[in-house]
Amino acid sequence: MITVAMSCAIRAEPMRVWRALTEPNEVAAWDAVNGNGGAVDAPPDYPKPGQHVRWRYRQGGVPTVLHDRPIEVVPGDHLRSLIELGQLRFDETYTLLPEGAGGTRLGLRIIAENVVPVVGGVLDRFEVRRLVTDMVSSSLEAIRGWCERDSSDV
Repeated sequence: MITVAMSCAIRAEPMRVWRALTEPNEVAAWDAVNGNGGAVDAPPDYPKPGQHVRWRYRQGGVPTVLHDRPIEVVPGDHLRSLIELGQLRFDETYTLLPEGAGGTRLGLRIIAENVVPVVGGVLDRFEVRRLVTDMVSSSLEAIRGWCERDSSDV
């Protein structure tokens, strides 16, 4: 298994960051950089353990579906989900900690398989680590940018 964990400081209250992680319209907005085209079937009480939510995605320009299965949800504290995106399957955990005067330390940890089958071969552990590292980094930067933007844009 490959584990990639990073964190960033966000100049926004933890509940503001939590909303960015759990409101489907906000998730689609900040995650558009990674190919998120919006939720297909998110229930009004998303996220709850046991739900299965599908998101429209573009992976390398190819339309696909991301399957999101929340398994641990503690509002304002952490969100853990099992994710399937094409052949990539991983365990994703966001953690939120209050930091400084009204800020949040947002952590993201992804645990993925060492090898991912693809058409014509496999992604080895080095390619998987690079892919997952890029995903974690771009997600944290996108969430930070979204939460720190002018509140009049919300």
